[in-house]
Amino acid sequence: MPSKKPSHEVSADKLKWTLDPGTMPFATTDDLEPQTEIIGQKRGVEAFRFGMGMLKKGYNIFVTGQPGTGRLSTVKKLLAEMADKNHVPCDLCYVNNFKHPEAPILLRFTSGEGSEFKRDMQEFLDTVKREAPQLFESEEYIARKNQIAEAHEKKVMSFYKAIEEQVKDTGLVVVRMQMGPIQRPDVVPLVDGEPKRMIELEEMVDNKRFPREEFERLRSKRLELKEQIDQIVLELKELQKEVGKKHEEVDRLMFMALAQDFIKPLRERYDDPKVQAYLDSVLDHMGDELDSIKSLGSPPKQGPLPGMVFGGPPPEVVFHPYQVNLLVDNADKQGPPVIVESYPTYRNLFGSIERVMDRNGGWHTDYTKIKAGSFVKANGGYLVINLMDAIFEPGVWQTLKRSLKTEQIEIETFDPYYFISATGLKPEPIDMRVKVVVLGSPYLYAVLKRYDEDVAKIFKVWADYESSMNRDQDTVMQVSRFVRGEVDRSGLRPFEASGVAAVLEEAVRWAGRQEKISTSFPAMADLLSEADHFASRDEAAVVGAAHVKAAVDARVYRSNQIEERIQEMIDRGSLFVDTDGEVVGQVNGLAVYTMGDYMFGKPSRITTVTSLGKEGIINIEREADMSGPTHNKGMLILAGYLRSRFAQDKPLSLAASIAFEQSYGGIDGDSASSTELYALLSSLSGKPIRQYIAVTGSVNQYGEIQPIGGVNHKIEGFHLCCKHAGFTGRQGVMIPQANVKDLMLRDEVIQSVKDGKFHIWSVRTIDEGIEILTGVKAGERGKNGYPKGTVNRLVDDRLRELADALAAFGKKGDDGTAGNVTKIKSARRSPSKKK
Repeated sequence: MPSKKPSHEVSADKLKWTLDPGTMPFATTDDLEPQTEIIGQKRGVEAFRFGMGMLKKGYNIFVTGQPGTGRLSTVKKLLAEMADKNHVPCDLCYVNNFKHPEAPILLRFTSGEGSEFKRDMQEFLDTVKREAPQLFESEEYIARKNQIAEAHEKKVMSFYKAIEEQVKDTGLVVVRMQMGPIQRPDVVPLVDGEPKRMIELEEMVDNKRFPREEFERLRSKRLELKEQIDQIVLELKELQKEVGKKHEEVDRLMFMALAQDFIKPLRERYDDPKVQAYLDSVLDHMGDELDSIKSLGSPPKQGPLPGMVFGGPPPEVVFHPYQVNLLVDNADKQGPPVIVESYPTYRNLFGSIERVMDRNGGWHTDYTKIKAGSFVKANGGYLVINLMDAIFEPGVWQTLKRSLKTEQIEIETFDPYYFISATGLKPEPIDMRVKVVVLGSPYLYAVLKRYDEDVAKIFKVWADYESSMNRDQDTVMQVSRFVRGEVDRSGLRPFEASGVAAVLEEAVRWAGRQEKISTSFPAMADLLSEADHFASRDEAAVVGAAHVKAAVDARVYRSNQIEERIQEMIDRGSLFVDTDGEVVGQVNGLAVYTMGDYMFGKPSRITTVTSLGKEGIINIEREADMSGPTHNKGMLILAGYLRSRFAQDKPLSLAASIAFEQSYGGIDGDSASSTELYALLSSLSGKPIRQYIAVTGSVNQYGEIQPIGGVNHKIEGFHLCCKHAGFTGRQGVMIPQANVKDLMLRDEVIQSVKDGKFHIWSVRTIDEGIEILTGVKAGERGKNGYPKGTVNRLVDDRLRELADALAAFGKKGDDGTAGNVTKIKSARRSPSKKK
């Protein structure tokens, strides 16, 4: 163990933000009031309140933020707080359009009146069903029908008397022939007091039993009278039609008088002109379909075959056209509807027109099969959906945009195969006054805003939720009160101050910065429940820091199987990672692996080989199509750094290949760019790099070390490797100075630092880092170049040698073999030659 600590080492007190439970003004959460206000989302909440207050067209709200930040719960809370409790939207009903059945009529009622109208209409129909059969059996009805029948019979008899007068004393007689429902008069000869048909009389003539002269006279007279009889028959038919019309008129007049009395209460109660017009159309249609209503009271009729009985249509069929389809019922609402549609399919959002199969296998539908979706049910209120779920559902996004732009919705069934299954209905459009709140990611919002011009028109309010909040005394107390509220909601044990402090420290680690606290309150609530579980196993009355730590460790154990397998491969030597010794052109970089919601860091060996050539820096990962664009950018920056430092007085002539050893998957990110540069400088200078120091950090073209992500996981990953290999007292990790404020390391790592087993260094520049890795000064450029013996001077000299060798090689041509190049190199290194 070295007697003197290297410079730039980070002290143990900077490796983690800690909260002393003794400084907290409570012993347990029982001493606190539950948190009722929304925490840490001031910007998003203000934007949401603005959107709620804007009642103009297009001011729907697009809520963005990372999943797990409690977007949905805060939206529900804000809607519950800000919704106008005095405003309840109207009820919606669809009724039959008797003139155009394919276009059902929409009726609007105040809240609660829709169900009452439906009930009143049903009572009206029940009354008609009960009273109409009695009407057609009443004495008044029968008397009026008999009166018409008697008048008709008198006219018929007068016709017959007129005919009989004409045939009197002619040897002919009038008879009535039954032809279907009509009696037809006819004239036949009268022989011996009995009527005879002409064909019978002709046979008698042929048999000499009746005089032919008399037969001819009778036939001639009969033909003469037949024309008059036919005219009378036509008049009888017209008379029969007239009688039928009179019967229908009587039926209609008596029924309409009765129905008007029954429907009068509805007319008085619902004075809307559209409702009044509908009630008129109901009565007119009933008058036209009176035969079906009359058949309700008639007994079944015997069919043509024994056992075959014919009855009238059932009442539910007769009165089906007059049913009321209550589409939206807001009778039980105490304010505007707030609907969260968690499964936003087309049917669930916009409704449908259902079809049913009849007994013959055919499909049919009508206005009673129209069903409302969440979008219509939320009319006058608020609809909340997850936009990504909605976009993946066919037809949803386009219909939602169209409805929000036009402020109308036409209910239809979304069916890609409409040409074989169309419903044929086109219900009256519904005017919409709904505020839609969609949840999505910032990336989704940016993409839609860029490529869909309608988004700016219909989602004019952007409420962006933050993933973290400032860590100060106020937020610490707010989170503490949140813990108390969650204890009450979930029935957990009280949390000690130490338990709350442990939860807060974990929340700071989730935020990734010491001055921030994560706003992932759903995840925090899960941690509280898990800690309570471990407290119950210990039969503890309160939850303490040990229980929170046990919950965190259990989470890690459930998810870190892959991490353990990789560590096993490092321990057995299958993955090459050195934690001791020094090697030229080789360095331990640090990578972060993500497995679902679990992240861990592991070292990866990076090697560099340099030689004479013009290729420049070769990224082996890119050549193998395993490198992402950000990683490629980091590699290109290395060439820029070399040019700025070492190619101001000579061309940069080298071939350098850089590789992540034993990497068989894709690589992206620039957090290893400084690591690759250290390996390159080591290869050029010939100075070995300490393998017991792992490195992370990106670099710019001026050699400044830039911050990276996942710093805690990277440090902990190399610490685990050193722990398994055995601590030497020299091992550690070198990080960017800008990442020091992000450190929230596990207690085990901090203890190793305190014990001197493990070290963490922070650097601002490549020069600072190369000095720690090699133990040799980097050197600053002066008037005469870099100081002798420094890393930069060795690199500069090597690059000059390569440039001279390449130039000499080009002048010699093919005769200038490798031996010539070797002579040049040795001449430059020989002191006698330099003199």
